[in-house]
Amino acid sequence: MGPHRADDTRFVGVAMDQVWHELAPRYPATLSNAVWMQENCAAYLHRAARLRALPGALEALAELHEAGIRQCCVSNSQRTIVDRNLQVIGAIAYLEFSISRDDVAHGKPDPAPYRLACERLALAPAEVLVAEDSDTGIARGAPRAARHARRPGDGDFAAIVAAVVRPVSAGA
Repeated sequence: MGPHRADDTRFVGVAMDQVWHELAPRYPATLSNAVWMQENCAAYLHRAARLRALPGALEALAELHEAGIRQCCVSNSQRTIVDRNLQVIGAIAYLEFSISRDDVAHGKPDPAPYRLACERLALAPAEVLVAEDSDTGIARGAPRAARHARRPGDGDFAAIVAAVVRPVSAGA
């Protein structure tokens, strides 16, 4: 598949079509986008069993779920990768659905994935809190599609739970 850097922060949270656009000039002209995507997906899925949830993430999902807060996952990854990730880390039990890059014409930072999530949740953007794991989504996409957006700093998922559960409990 050619040169790549496994943890290249330029590509964290970035849709693979955008990554291809950036890296394609470095690959042989005979390598197609489709083949590159298939190879990347296969390599990723082969290693997916090693994934672990961010510290505190599953506990936060469980607490939000127990409080009756509806949750979904919005990702720039392909459907097969999103499904495997959620299954492997144990998050799938707390989510109503997920939105993958395959579900929208334009991935993040375009707000389309978030808007689709709001539509499927039947909630207005002002009623949605987005917790992002990458700067790509939080910087541009999430704020244009949801009123609230935050990235848990240093795994501070408790702050997100507090921001959601306390207001809901107070309004009950």
